[in-house]
Amino acid sequence: MTKGQDMSGLANKTLFITGASRGIGKAIALRAAQDGANIVIAAKTAEAHPKLPGTVYTAAEEIEAAGGKALPLVVDIRFGEQIEQAVAQAVEKFGGIDILINNASAISLTGTLSTPLKRFDLMHQINTRGTFACSQACVPHLKKAINPHILNLSPPLNMEARWFAGHVAYTMAKYGMSMCVLGMAEEFRRDKIAVNALWPRTAIATAAVKNLLGGEDSIKRCRTPQIIADAAHHILTQPSEQCTGNFFIDDEVLRDAGVTDFDQYAISPGSDLLGDFFI
Repeated sequence: MTKGQDMSGLANKTLFITGASRGIGKAIALRAAQDGANIVIAAKTAEAHPKLPGTVYTAAEEIEAAGGKALPLVVDIRFGEQIEQAVAQAVEKFGGIDILINNASAISLTGTLSTPLKRFDLMHQINTRGTFACSQACVPHLKKAINPHILNLSPPLNMEARWFAGHVAYTMAKYGMSMCVLGMAEEFRRDKIAVNALWPRTAIATAAVKNLLGGEDSIKRCRTPQIIADAAHHILTQPSEQCTGNFFIDDEVLRDAGVTDFDQYAISPGSDLLGDFFI
């Protein structure tokens, strides 16, 4: 974006979003696309999976239908060279990067004795290391942007034993993403790069929740990914030098923005919502 452009929306902004082929990442992409944003879809899925529908290519079609421009890239963020190549392609196509959304994540809600080291490594490679690596690759370009933002889909650092005891490996991996927020917000404050975290108060209706937390019955007690997308949009349109180092909760963001109808986000309005972890 050039100086003097309207920051109230995301028109012509370039968003690099990890894990944007489905779920929350795609919802954020589609909301930005409504403004006319450029979306770099950095995700692993080139072919649809029976339990996890959606690919980088189907997401690109939806983004362009919503009014944005899309660059679908098959990227495994465990590998630094793939991240670097994707960032280079994004800059070549769109001229820069304005916003990084660290959304890609791996989950295993297992205790210490039930977590194979291979799964431990996967969560830490994608969640913590992937977030760090994508931030490292994008920051040089964010430094050149007007109103640059990094937004991590990670929880507040709530250091209570109950959030570790049942799934210590997963908690460490997600908190690693949040520690990136804590450190990078201060590190890049002089560069006016906003670094924030966003987390849902309730479970969100995604394939992961359906597969991990009880199927259709649990989905009925969730909110839609749209609540995260709307909250992210609000954060990303704030002045970066005035909005950094925060651990935002989705409905608090929207309430502060004047939203009063939260039933619009419920899968089953009036139902008893499932609370998310870490809050």
